Amino acid sequence: MTRSVLVLNSGSSSVKYAVLEPDSGALVAEGIVERIGEDVEQGGVADHAAAMQVVFDSLADDGHDLDSLGLAAVGHRVVHGGPDLYQPTVVDDALVARLRELAPLAPLHNPPAILGIEVARRALPDLPHIAVFDTAFFHDLPPAAATYAIDREIAEQWHVRRYGFHGTSHHYVSEQAAAFLGVGTDTLSQIVLHLGNGASASAIVGGRPVETSMGLTPMEGLVMGTRSGDVDPGLIFYLWRTAGMSVEDIETMLNRKSGVRGLGGEVDFRVLHERIDSGDGEDSAAARLAYDAYIHRLRKYIGGYLAILGTVDVITFTAGVGENDAAVRRDALTGLTAFGIELDEHLNDSPSRAARRISPEGAPTTVLVIPTNEELAIARACAQVMDA
Repeated sequence: MTRSVLVLNSGSSSVKYAVLEPDSGALVAEGIVERIGEDVEQGGVADHAAAMQVVFDSLADDGHDLDSLGLAAVGHRVVHGGPDLYQPTVVDDALVARLRELAPLAPLHNPPAILGIEVARRALPDLPHIAVFDTAFFHDLPPAAATYAIDREIAEQWHVRRYGFHGTSHHYVSEQAAAFLGVGTDTLSQIVLHLGNGASASAIVGGRPVETSMGLTPMEGLVMGTRSGDVDPGLIFYLWRTAGMSVEDIETMLNRKSGVRGLGGEVDFRVLHERIDSGDGEDSAAARLAYDAYIHRLRKYIGGYLAILGTVDVITFTAGVGENDAAVRRDALTGLTAFGIELDEHLNDSPSRAARRISPEGAPTTVLVIPTNEELAIARACAQVMDA
């Protein structure tokens, strides 16, 4: 019987799920349960336990009862594995306890992931549950890239380092880019740009990351949908002392009320472009500033990675914005022909959703668009654990 893996990505108010066959890569079913914790009478879902039942009901409605799916495991996306957890790991009570200890490193992400794991283990007690960590791919960053220049003893005591995130996506996309080009990852110097609501960049040499934009938490780096990305650390002390904001208020602002939304009032890039094009006073100006700041930071990281890598064989755009926004891709790379980087405008404007090249034939640096598939990567990581 063909085996499949149920992949769960549990957030504070949603559970995204997919059933995949790791051996063939086939997607059997997928969906998302939203509005967890909201009023049930208004269409909300009471809690994560109820959300899990909605997942099962949705699968059954699509003709996929649990007995017929051939489920071999449940894979859980866990954002932060801390300094020690970087291999896909079978979940037991000790692992859950360790994840609770790590929650302060990712207070917005790990607690709902833990909750999702607990609910799923109760609902499917006879299956192995496997945690796959977003930080795993970047675990072995070179020390110079992983280290913050702060007091060494404090850093060691509190596990302060640059961990990096979206690792499952960066790993998958870098391998898919090499496969698209028909070469091994060991032959390539790559920049991968994962541009979604959360956004991150990585520099990869020979299949191993040497830099990434996110750090101790998923707030560092690029301008994102609602996250600030890089800011002067002094900003926090200034707002605490001068504006009278609490640490919790500052954290909420930087995580949920900053980035493109904080500047332009909108997280959807399609709406952002519409506001820019409208030329309609203050809203248009705010949208333009948000977009320009986003592109400026992105180009700054691309330039930095060019300096680190020396030469770049391939630059790949992925995730929601990276895969679908031709303007972002164009503006991110405009003016870089001296570095061997250019776009074919016709290819870049193509509405295709497939993996594709968008640079001119024969350009020194190949520019690609590769759809990410973190769920499949997680399913395959689970299969590796089961086969070990």
